[in-house]
Amino acid sequence: MVYLRELEEYAKENHVPIMLKEGIEFLCNYIKENNINTVLEIGSAIGYSSIMMCLNNKNLKVTTIEKNIDMYDEALKNINKFNMNDRINIINDDALNVNISDKYDLIFIDAAKSQYIKFFEKFENNLNSEGIILTDNLSFHGLVENPNLTNNRNTKQLVKKIKKYIDYLKSNNKYNTKFYSIGDGISVSKKKN
Repeated sequence: MVYLRELEEYAKENHVPIMLKEGIEFLCNYIKENNINTVLEIGSAIGYSSIMMCLNNKNLKVTTIEKNIDMYDEALKNINKFNMNDRINIINDDALNVNISDKYDLIFIDAAKSQYIKFFEKFENNLNSEGIILTDNLSFHGLVENPNLTNNRNTKQLVKKIKKYIDYLKSNNKYNTKFYSIGDGISVSKKKN
């Protein structure tokens, strides 16, 4: 599809972090195989993952939150280009300021990595009883496994926060979490019943 290639090229040229190929394939397959029909996405960027998810499930409805106004505008443009404005609802705000009462089959966290625990705790109440929380970027380009690959102080701090989130998931007794070294590292946390 021509538009998809354009989106991927735009992301590359403008250094927009979109999901890696294997990661987006995993997410889309997960949605298909588990009959997911509603998604709350934290972090829209240019709308790539929302659009991909909807292309892979014609019944899917996505609510997505994007803080950055330029990204939001770009995402809105892309959602319209794919004629998905009736299926993708995008909110321009900091996710931590957004209050949503709806329940979702899947919550997808792919925003500010330093806020992952806060996002998880804020939105877990929006999960359906069988719902799952899927998180991307847990490898952070291999830096979580090999923090010595960078000397940047801010990056090292971010890596520590991602590790803290991973430990948080491992010790969270309300969820069963599986980790996948697919794309940039993915976790799937399913509520225990």
